[in-house]
Amino acid sequence: MRRAAAAAGASRRDVRLDGLQLAREVVDALVDRQASDVVLLDLQGLSTFTDYFVIASADSERQLRALVEAVDEVSASHDGSRRSNRPRWEGRNEDGWRLADLGDTVVHIFAVEQRAYYNLEGLWRRAREVVHIQ
Repeated sequence: MRRAAAAAGASRRDVRLDGLQLAREVVDALVDRQASDVVLLDLQGLSTFTDYFVIASADSERQLRALVEAVDEVSASHDGSRRSNRPRWEGRNEDGWRLADLGDTVVHIFAVEQRAYYNLEGLWRRAREVVHIQ
């Protein structure tokens, strides 16, 4: 884990989210919004830029937008004013792939076709699968 522990006596709002905790909350939010084929991969020891990938599929552009909003809501619920917790989004909904950089967790939301094409699970096949929800 790259993030330092919070000082003693710090309030919950002052504590940076643990990467796995944040990843699990994102998974829950995506499942609540009906994302399909949600996967949480542990990349620790395999990646130098993040610890976890959350990968999910959207059945339509409208659903993709809803999933992006779900990730934004999870982030905002954990002191969105902190730069470390605000998602940095890349991609466009109409292109079928959105990426949110949450530091220790990177979220990929794909249209079904783009997910099959890019095959991130295959690329990161050595990663440990923490969660897989069909």
